[in-house]
Amino acid sequence: MASKPRFGSSTIVAMMTTLSVSEARQITLRAQRLDGGRSLAGMDGAAQVIDQLGYVQIDSIAVVERAHHHTLWGRCDGYRPEVLDLLMADRRVFEYWAHALALLPISDYRFYVPRMQQQRDGRRGWLRPWRDEHGELIDQVLNRIRSEGPLASKDFAPPEGATSRTWWDWKPAKTALEVLFWQGDLMISRRDGFQKLYDLTERVLPAETNTRPPSPEELGRFHVRRALRGLGLATEREIKTLFHLSDLAQIRRTLHLLQEEREVVAVQIEGAPGTNYALAAAIEPPASPTLRIARVLSPFDNLVILRDRLERLFGFEYTIECYLPAGKRRYGYFVLPVLWGTEMIGRLDAKADRKEGRLLVKGFWFEPSFSSFDAVLPSLAEELARFARFNGSKSVEMGLIHPGGQ
Repeated sequence: MASKPRFGSSTIVAMMTTLSVSEARQITLRAQRLDGGRSLAGMDGAAQVIDQLGYVQIDSIAVVERAHHHTLWGRCDGYRPEVLDLLMADRRVFEYWAHALALLPISDYRFYVPRMQQQRDGRRGWLRPWRDEHGELIDQVLNRIRSEGPLASKDFAPPEGATSRTWWDWKPAKTALEVLFWQGDLMISRRDGFQKLYDLTERVLPAETNTRPPSPEELGRFHVRRALRGLGLATEREIKTLFHLSDLAQIRRTLHLLQEEREVVAVQIEGAPGTNYALAAAIEPPASPTLRIARVLSPFDNLVILRDRLERLFGFEYTIECYLPAGKRRYGYFVLPVLWGTEMIGRLDAKADRKEGRLLVKGFWFEPSFSSFDAVLPSLAEELARFARFNGSKSVEMGLIHPGGQ
């Protein structure tokens, strides 16, 4: 362990903990609840996962089961999408923006109030003029929900024969719903399928919820602790990117304070440039090594969503290709990363054929450095069978397997 002065003229000497790549990966996977068997289950298990990770990203792509369900399934034994519906109905989680639209613990609500206030203040360039132009529409949308109860964007479709420039015009009404959601007047009460139903915050948020806005210092502490608890270890910018609650200057001040209080330690990973940070309690040696279990991950999984971090810690270069033109895709439309123990070993192009009840694995690409095929195949076959059942498929249809990433 080495030490060096930090933070300019500060008299504090922060101790730098050095970790091997293997140790850094184990800390990361333990924080992500991907280091062993799936011991969590049911509503309580799913709630624990969301609380541990700090958020679970929501995404609309349904080539296989949607990302939020996929992320929870990977960490909760026997998880089914209905579990999340129950959690929402029980008001244990809510939807709002982390780095993207996400499921968040209801206990964290107050720390998102400043972001809601920023939206209300119209600090985004287009928001204030749009609100000025559509103020009457916003009030009408809000009043209609107040009188009728939860409504979806489809409930604001123009009546038959109406012109597209009336206040019922679907696109402005949909934007009004989102603006009211962003600034905290509305919450997502529930979803029908993937369709959001908006209701007044006062009718969704449990009465006992703390809504007192935090001070900048409180928010900084929350942000850093939340990010490090879920990531295990991270750089300053990775901490910022994960939630977008505090700016980089506040994050740096908070890291300084938490190091001073010995809650956070600076970490150097052997052979890697730059400084990471971790909660001091998180760098204790694991009770047991990471199990060699194959896991098929979502492209939006918390472990892989920070692509540069994934490459830095696991040596795995990954890009989701569904946003690229077909001719520019190297692997396929919706390619899923595959973890085995502490290694990212490859990726597969998957599609759930729901009509035929098949999981189509159109291609599987192992990483060039991977050679332990005999060792991984039993675990991988079991994981693919589980993933097929999760997607409502009775069989797995394998396409080409590409050893060595070719």
